[in-house]
Amino acid sequence: MKTLLVATDFSANAKQAAEYGYNLAKQIKANIVLCNAVIVPAEMPQSGVLVWPMDDIELLLTGSTLGLEKLRSQLEKAARSDEFKPEITLINESGTVTDVVESYAESNPVDFVVMGSHGEGMSSFLLSNQCKNMIEATTKPLMLISPDTKFVPLRKIAFATDFAHPENDLESLFHLIPLAQILGAEILLTHIHDGEVPDELKKTISNFMTEVSNKANYPLIYYRSVRNARVETGLTWLCAHGRVDMLVMIHRPHDFIYRLLKSSHSEKMAGRLDIPLLIFPAAK
Repeated sequence: MKTLLVATDFSANAKQAAEYGYNLAKQIKANIVLCNAVIVPAEMPQSGVLVWPMDDIELLLTGSTLGLEKLRSQLEKAARSDEFKPEITLINESGTVTDVVESYAESNPVDFVVMGSHGEGMSSFLLSNQCKNMIEATTKPLMLISPDTKFVPLRKIAFATDFAHPENDLESLFHLIPLAQILGAEILLTHIHDGEVPDELKKTISNFMTEVSNKANYPLIYYRSVRNARVETGLTWLCAHGRVDMLVMIHRPHDFIYRLLKSSHSEKMAGRLDIPLLIFPAAK
């Protein structure tokens, strides 16, 4: 049984992300862990370190529990009686979102982490500090849901790569395939490039596709190149015109996502992404 961990702060976007995660869990017959991190003030600028009263911490945790229970009830009420009903577990702890999520994932099975991006599509999701921190810290695949994302059955998944790290790409691809198999979804291996593809890279791509064919045992994997001088523009065009239901990328130092994380110019994204973005952590 798969498990989706859904991080929430009870905002409107977080609720939408929880609804998306719940609908996906129904589709793939997975269970849900609803997670809320309770931020406890620990420092006052004028007086140095403040010891936060334990009674107040308990009060915050109680409010968090009530919020989680309310959200669970809302999700379960939306489910039809004739469909799979995910089991929903509630967890809350004091600390940052990244610390609470990673602490749980270290000792419990988690296939994907789902959270709202708190942005307007792909053009600004990286401006959220929570998203930045989760992208940098997570050891599990992270699915970001923007306010513009509506749930639709996943039929085509675009896996974006430059084939610079084929072994890492294969590892993430093989992690993705079981999800695609359950959904009966196509996986479109996508390469954004400018100009002619060098012969050496063509050989790498050919070897990669041969290894996928030999080891994946999944026929719905295809390759498509998109010619564009800017990776972000090419991916935006593909998502808008290629009937893509989810975009998958690997986060590694000095790649596309890393550059956006280090940039304050959200206009680098030409357009808005209104589909889920699934980010795999790079191999350590």
